Amino acid sequence: MGLDWGITPPGGMRVLSTRLTDVYLGGHTKAASYRSFLDIAAELGTEAAVKIAQLELANIKAVHAFAKEFEIDCDLNPCDTIDVIYDEPQWTQAHAAVAAMRGALPPGDEAAEYTFYSAEQVREKFYCHDNDFQGEKETVHGGVVYFAGSLSAYKLGIGVLKLGLAQGLNLQTNTPALGLSKDESNGTWTVETPRGSIVAQRVVLATNGYTARLVPEFQGVIVPLRGQITAHRPGQAMPAAGALLTTYSFIYEKGYEYMIPRPAGSRFAGDIVIGGGLVRSPEDGLLEYGTTDDTSVSQPISEYLRETTPRYFGPHWGADDAEGRIRREWTGIMGYSPDGFPLVGEVPGAEGLWVSASFQGHGMVLCWMCARALVEMMEGRDGEDLRAWFPEAFRVSKQRMAKRFRGGLHTTAAVEDDGARMGVSS
Repeated sequence: MGLDWGITPPGGMRVLSTRLTDVYLGGHTKAASYRSFLDIAAELGTEAAVKIAQLELANIKAVHAFAKEFEIDCDLNPCDTIDVIYDEPQWTQAHAAVAAMRGALPPGDEAAEYTFYSAEQVREKFYCHDNDFQGEKETVHGGVVYFAGSLSAYKLGIGVLKLGLAQGLNLQTNTPALGLSKDESNGTWTVETPRGSIVAQRVVLATNGYTARLVPEFQGVIVPLRGQITAHRPGQAMPAAGALLTTYSFIYEKGYEYMIPRPAGSRFAGDIVIGGGLVRSPEDGLLEYGTTDDTSVSQPISEYLRETTPRYFGPHWGADDAEGRIRREWTGIMGYSPDGFPLVGEVPGAEGLWVSASFQGHGMVLCWMCARALVEMMEGRDGEDLRAWFPEAFRVSKQRMAKRFRGGLHTTAAVEDDGARMGVSS
């Protein structure tokens, strides 16, 4: 099968990239759809919740399949994942959500395939233990296992760009977009860069948390949030020298962390890549909202993430590696919307300006299918076939552009008093 770009010719495309190393993603291809299913069903209806859950799994499978088909060396590791739950309301909610999904999705639908493990099984099979945080005991209540995976997002991105370059893609690296304006006399758009201007009939904003910098109408519509990750050398007692067979998330009362063991055969195999910790920082991470500086780290989050691995794995962690626990830490900028969904389509009132952004820290299970939908729209194939699988809630609209961000829907694992979940990303 050849590459189906959807837009012809590829040689007419120009991609501007500030820097090719600008990849925050941990590379966790994990949907966790049950975590948002009840909330979305209550807000948008069961049909919409089903469609989103199916899209997330389809996105994972499409990314994995593309990497395999085109032999992109990106440390692809399709595998199961486990959510280790340290909060009793979260554990109860998980059972209710999975039951609802099994009742709503067609029989045998893989998007509803989950397996529950008891606390004892989690301790024995997945090596996770009760722990203390600031004097408060956090007890393992159980685990939820389902299909996911991991990969190197940087290597995948480079692989996709190489395929594009072979087909005539014009890639301009170290070339940030500084301004964007429309010539109303002929409908063209001008993109200003430090190296000159580019005039185009159509412009796609794949700018996520930085979108409002170019288009002020997105101020408060897509809000940047800085996320943080650390890479830990495996402790000396870790099974499989750290190259565990599943990825993890650790879900507690108000938040979560996600964890990716570097798979066997990859560089730094066995390293534990763990991100999150937002709500463990002052004011539940409030200062990270609106932040676009990814050249520094939050010291409170850094200090917290550095201690997570021995706390979660207890005696299975053991002594630190002789070279030290932390190999590297970094940050990156995500994009969040008022309603917690991506913004995809032609920007209202701006013909020729298109957007696919605001993935709520959940891009590894949303970006691919959102991009596919965007191409269908741009090529005039926005009919029943597309609407059959692409959620209406993801489409950019005047109504959604009029909303303003008032708090993250996918940055905390808290269960509200009425049972509605605030959300969790992976």
